[in-house]
Amino acid sequence: MTEEIKPNPEQATTHEAQLAAENMVEGQEKVPTVDVSADYEASKEFSVSAIDLTEEGAQAAAAATAPKFEVPVAKETEFKAEPTGDPADYMDMAKEVSRTPVASGEVTDELVQKALEMGQPGS
Repeated sequence: MTEEIKPNPEQATTHEAQLAAENMVEGQEKVPTVDVSADYEASKEFSVSAIDLTEEGAQAAAAATAPKFEVPVAKETEFKAEPTGDPADYMDMAKEVSRTPVASGEVTDELVQKALEMGQPGS
């Protein structure tokens, strides 16, 4: 599928391209043709090298893509939680996983009112 380029000096992005387009329009330079199908077929020759088609190429590719470090297999751990029925055990566990610090005192209406007056929550 051969296509002929239609030069337009007004659409040129650089001064050199504009001069080349003007020369093509005036007939001073040959207007290039583009054969997309032939270019595509020719590009296929460059996409695979000769070594890639041999066993040596396959070994080189495998060596290049091989992992550099061994990944250890995950070990299964077994954990058995014995029920105690003691609420204190649960409270200790909740304190360990809590993201918020434990409040140091009791929150009263007076403390909330004071915090609102100051514009910041109390500590």
